[in-house]
Amino acid sequence: MTSKTLNELLNWRYATKKMDPAKAVPQEKVDAILEAIRMAPTSSGTQPFEVILVTNPDVLADIRKAAGDQTPITDGSHLLVFAAWDNYTNERIDEVTDLNIAARGEIPLIHDYYGNLKASYVPREAEVNYAHAARQAYIALGIALVAAAEQEVDSTPMEGFDPAAVDEILNLSERGLRSVVLLPLGYRDPTGDWLLPMAKVRKSREVMVTHVA
Repeated sequence: MTSKTLNELLNWRYATKKMDPAKAVPQEKVDAILEAIRMAPTSSGTQPFEVILVTNPDVLADIRKAAGDQTPITDGSHLLVFAAWDNYTNERIDEVTDLNIAARGEIPLIHDYYGNLKASYVPREAEVNYAHAARQAYIALGIALVAAAEQEVDSTPMEGFDPAAVDEILNLSERGLRSVVLLPLGYRDPTGDWLLPMAKVRKSREVMVTHVA
């Protein structure tokens, strides 16, 4: 395991533009990243998204076409597709309730809490609920980026794709899901990535952080 600090790893990582197709990420590293995603915090613990792990070359090629021909999708060894619930339903929230009961036992607070959640979420427009679920997926995406860096695996978060096309390729609509963001995993190609030699650009702490004492 690396001896680098977290901030050193975050400085090391970048949105890799060219991955080496000859180098595959070991399964144990992929599993560590997926476990970090599973453990990511979400609003009310609902975890209103799923991750589709794609390694099939034909499917990856189709997704690449739907993503502006971005090469990391096929040059990386694994692609994570974050797909959010298309809506909150009584049934989906009941499943979260049951999961809590299985882990924590029957306590009135659980039923009251998730009953209030159903009363608040379910009547809302589906698009509002999808947007909320998608934001939870982005929390997990952030965790995935950090986990990949911790494993010294390169990654590239991608919003530049046709969600409807990806949904069709992966049959997500049938599962009540909508694709949100893509995350190829692999290893950088030092000879072919124009971004690699460039300095990391970030705003200064003085610009980013306002201290209210």
